[in-house]
Amino acid sequence: MRFFKWLFILIVAVIVVAAGLLALNFDKVQRLLAVNSLFSEEKIVANFSGMNTLFFNKDIPSSGEVTEWEEALKPLPESFQSGESNQNVTDWLAVSKTTSLLVIQDGKIAYENYYLDTKPDDLRVSWSVAKSFLSAAFGVAVSEGKIDLEKPVETYVVEFAGSAYEGVSVRNVLNMASGVTFDEDYLEFWSDINKMGRTLAIGGSMDQFAIDLKGRDREPGVSRQYVSIDTHVLAMVLRAATGETLPDYLAEKLITPLGFSKQPYYLTDSEGNAFALGGLNITTRDYARFGQMFLDYGKWQGAQVVPSGWVLESTIASAPPVADSEKQNGNDQYNYGYQWWVPADSTSFGGDYLARGIYGQYIYISPKTKTVIVRTAANRNFRGKVEDGRFVNLVNLDMFRAVAAHVSQ
Repeated sequence: MRFFKWLFILIVAVIVVAAGLLALNFDKVQRLLAVNSLFSEEKIVANFSGMNTLFFNKDIPSSGEVTEWEEALKPLPESFQSGESNQNVTDWLAVSKTTSLLVIQDGKIAYENYYLDTKPDDLRVSWSVAKSFLSAAFGVAVSEGKIDLEKPVETYVVEFAGSAYEGVSVRNVLNMASGVTFDEDYLEFWSDINKMGRTLAIGGSMDQFAIDLKGRDREPGVSRQYVSIDTHVLAMVLRAATGETLPDYLAEKLITPLGFSKQPYYLTDSEGNAFALGGLNITTRDYARFGQMFLDYGKWQGAQVVPSGWVLESTIASAPPVADSEKQNGNDQYNYGYQWWVPADSTSFGGDYLARGIYGQYIYISPKTKTVIVRTAANRNFRGKVEDGRFVNLVNLDMFRAVAAHVSQ
């Protein structure tokens, strides 16, 4: 009987301690649970419009004068050709879980619609579309003489000495050619990208996560491999070089000049540092403002926001050839610039390029047709294929090109 008495006391003590630890770490537990269910079928659409309820975040100051879009509405094409298949546009928008589609042609709204109960004023998470915003901010910092692309990153962030990033030039990192070992498989629980997500959720330091990386798959600049932590390294360089946080610098150099319609925010780690590689949250129309500014070679309402030379330099295929490990999911059908995607056949379509994020986020820019297309989505099959074996991201590109050609006629 005495044994069972002490066993009972021990069990009660363990429960009390566990309850105490849970109470002390309730917010961490909640955020970790949010990460684990972030992309669940029943929550993904709502989650992508409410990331500030799930994670640390910081508002981006926005005080610029808002310029409303003019309209010159046009219908979408009924269908488009993708590989050997003819896809119905309406059906594809539904199958690919589109949440918003906005088409700007010649500076005016040609088409705008919202799906799956989303609304125009929703702040939709960018995912990797945010990388192209960071690239634009880099262009401003470079023009101010604050960053030299040929210098190694430890010139700006000394903590990178002794890490996998030691000796890697800023340009190599912009090109996703750092050579750093990093597993970007979003569907593998123990991949580096998902470990990083859990670090963000439980209050760890993104800076320290990057500094702690030690391995390399190849020498810097030899080939490109899409490594999202590269973008956080760029954010650390930008912070060090400018002496400003990413939200504040972005607000001053991009957000305020563009006159965003609704105050955006960044997801952050517990130290308040922006989740630069994918944590930007803005409205669909404000994504379009950014895209239109790039279409106009860095100008917005007649004012030069980003240097025109940087717009041209950052959106051409300057990265080295894709690594063998990246020849999957259609990525070998794209080249890469400075945090921008460039289709391999871009020259045949007038030099088009795009910002692209997981689960179907896009800003597509077509200089030839003077068209910007913003598309947000919650597509859990974003890395999959359609029936004829064509990758989803290539089907999306085919649709954008067909829409741009149609509305520009």
